[in-house]
Amino acid sequence: MALNAEDMNSIAKDRARVSRAYLKVVVADGGGVRLSTSLLLLDTVAAIGFAAGLAGGVVAVPNGVAAMLPWALLAGVSAIGRGVCAMLAARVGASGAYRAKTRLRRRIVAAALHRAPGSDATTGTLMSAAVDEVDAIDGYVARFLPARMAASIAPLIVLAATAVASPIAAAILVATFFPFLAAMILAGGAAADASRRQFVALARLSGLFADRIGALPIVLAFRAEGREAAALGDAAEDLARRTIRVLRVAFLSSGALEFFAALSVALVAVYAGFNLLGLLPFPVPETLDLGRAFFVLALAPEFYAPMRRLAAAYHDRQAAETAAERLAVVEQAEVSPPSCIPVWSVVAPTIRFDSVSIRYDGQDNAAVSGVSFEAHPGMIVALVGPSGSGKSSLLHLLLGLAPLSEGRVTIGTSLLPGREGPGVGRFPHTQPAVPQADLPTPNPSLPGRGEQQNLSLCTIGSIAPIAAWMGQSPLILPGTIGSNIALAYTSASAGRIAEVARTAGLSPMLLARGGLDAVIDARGSGLSGGERRRIALARALLKPAPVLLLDEPTAHLDAASEAHLIDAIARACVGRTTIIATHSARLAEIADIVIDLGERP
Repeated sequence: MALNAEDMNSIAKDRARVSRAYLKVVVADGGGVRLSTSLLLLDTVAAIGFAAGLAGGVVAVPNGVAAMLPWALLAGVSAIGRGVCAMLAARVGASGAYRAKTRLRRRIVAAALHRAPGSDATTGTLMSAAVDEVDAIDGYVARFLPARMAASIAPLIVLAATAVASPIAAAILVATFFPFLAAMILAGGAAADASRRQFVALARLSGLFADRIGALPIVLAFRAEGREAAALGDAAEDLARRTIRVLRVAFLSSGALEFFAALSVALVAVYAGFNLLGLLPFPVPETLDLGRAFFVLALAPEFYAPMRRLAAAYHDRQAAETAAERLAVVEQAEVSPPSCIPVWSVVAPTIRFDSVSIRYDGQDNAAVSGVSFEAHPGMIVALVGPSGSGKSSLLHLLLGLAPLSEGRVTIGTSLLPGREGPGVGRFPHTQPAVPQADLPTPNPSLPGRGEQQNLSLCTIGSIAPIAAWMGQSPLILPGTIGSNIALAYTSASAGRIAEVARTAGLSPMLLARGGLDAVIDARGSGLSGGERRRIALARALLKPAPVLLLDEPTAHLDAASEAHLIDAIARACVGRTTIIATHSARLAEIADIVIDLGERP
């Protein structure tokens, strides 16, 4: 359905209103903007003192140096005061902007890390939001807000001082102010849309560039560098064209504003000069002397200085509002915190799936439909089936990385007397416990066990705090091999890290590379796919978690290595609630229950 101009204007106003409301919350900096505004107002007061010093000094010239000295001192002190006020206002504004950006960047990073399952935001767009779009708030806080508040008060101060010396000159300033204000409004309206489009193009280019840098090895492997470079070039050209449009509007608006400001000063100068010479073609109820005429002439430019400052910072407002609109979307995608956060014990829970379905946003068909099974403590459940049958999606669901569309997932726990909501998950002593010596122990100061109760996955959000996880795309961080293994459990001892590395079959690789202290970069420094998976498996084995989730742990391994790893996995699963997604029939043989997702209707 096509939208008419009125509808589009209404939508634009609604978006602007939402952006301003978001910015109002974001930039509440506890007085930084107010202090910066106060310094700008003091600068205006100092400008009045400077004009008075100049006017008094000019009048005192015939009376000698002694008569000029007090006025010169006033002008000098006022000039120094203006410099100090301007410097402090800039520093206070920058400090307030830094605090606002720091708080906002933490919120955006947290929202990016906890975005809703199935979110279509790419790594590049999230990076652009956390860096470029947060930085767009800087000028809004540091310059625009103080300038806007000062522009509503400072001209009145100058106008009052001018009226004391010459009411007619003050009337001229007021008369020329309305065309000046109209020019500002027209310029701002013309610049708003162009600025928004330019900022969106900048964010698009930043996200595209970051995504392509992350995928550079794949781009080079498929010889697609020419095509991707052309796409980046087209995006850069689009940004350049939009930037030129913004600059054209900015130069045109600056010219219009300077014209009306110069016109008003010229009118004051002509009036003051003709009044002094007695050549006015019409009668006026005042006769100016040299001091008053020089004072209003020196003060006239200061009447428009706050508006000039505001006009110069207006682009900062447009950039901030556009950024706020995009940042609000990122925060809206953040998953709400769970209604209660249970304190888990080291004893493995029961995990039950009841008619679970998973459907990602934008997909007509469900990735998983109607899955039901129950994994008891110490039990191994193998999820088998062809690629695309939903094995990984079920594991992602437990970690809060996939949406639960239908059904229910419950995790066995218990309710503690005297505590709100579900508490420590403790089970009868007849159930097996995780057999690792360095597991954390429950807090002995907590109350008794209470009655058995099931928690909904929707209630707790994710079982990641109690789960050891191995995915199909292991994360490798710059550092040592040992630090990568210890990523999920940084307090593990060096001996324990070495033990799980041997269990995961990393001994040959460690021997070739010089041990756990061997340094690798973010791309793995030549690690094979199998070695990456072994590092991920070592992480999962290292973490003292009562739940073990493994996604294709034996993929890309030869028969002998697979057999060795299956034995290690079987030992690691003792006492844990384990769910494994696999294509391997040999690995599925160690499972207590095999769920064939390929056989589901």
